[in-house]
Amino acid sequence: MTPKPSLLHRLSRPFAALVDHRSLTVELARRDILGRYRGASFGLLWSLISPFMMLMIYTFAFGTVMGGRWPQVEAGDTSFAIILFAALMVHGFFSECLVKSPSLVTANPNFVKRVIFPIDILPWPLVMSALFHTGTTLAVFLALRLVMDGQVAWTTVFFPLVMLPLVMLCLAMSWFLAALGVYLRDINQVTPLLSLAMLFLSTAMMPLSSVPESYRWVFMLNPLSFIIDQARAVLLWGDLPDWQGLGIYLLVAMVLLYAARYFFATTRRGFADVL
Repeated sequence: MTPKPSLLHRLSRPFAALVDHRSLTVELARRDILGRYRGASFGLLWSLISPFMMLMIYTFAFGTVMGGRWPQVEAGDTSFAIILFAALMVHGFFSECLVKSPSLVTANPNFVKRVIFPIDILPWPLVMSALFHTGTTLAVFLALRLVMDGQVAWTTVFFPLVMLPLVMLCLAMSWFLAALGVYLRDINQVTPLLSLAMLFLSTAMMPLSSVPESYRWVFMLNPLSFIIDQARAVLLWGDLPDWQGLGIYLLVAMVLLYAARYFFATTRRGFADVL
């Protein structure tokens, strides 16, 4: 009779990929990063060029209208481009995980049919790849901030801690959508639209104070708004993070992570039949 796993073992299951399958996880993440730019003339340089080009497009499109809503811009403390860039870093990480998650399993049917392959690790390489691109975007942001504002806030060191709750939330989302995407293929058409909605219905473009009170609840319920505000606090305003808010966010994200991991483990039994 097989002994039941201990509580500690069960709690460590979502993170086992970083220990038991560390080399495989890193290799899959590396393959995802290099595969994106394979054949491109500039290669990995696109990880630096893309966020900069996206910033110029959004700044040109919304700078005049949205820029006037930020008191820091009106006071001349910083530019709308820098304020927007901080938000795009957060959204870019979330969007990459959201859009790619539904196809994690369906795009790798051979992994499902291999009994020895730990298919439940697939969200980890995705999140690690997204974190790599967030890191390159952060490098561009810091360089741009230094050129435009002549300074970099020392509180920038807290940015990884600000992102930690969102990383856990994205892991939860990836496990859930990866399993759901096997049975509901239409979800691949929904996630890109949802990604845009999460951007424009957050505090990425405008401060919450500029939103009509009757609609503020929509922006406040958006899980990106709080992280975007905290990212700006440490990257731009030189403020310490809201530790209590981040702690509550992390606790909720961890609950969702374990629930999503359980959902994935339960539904994976039918993956091979569907694929």
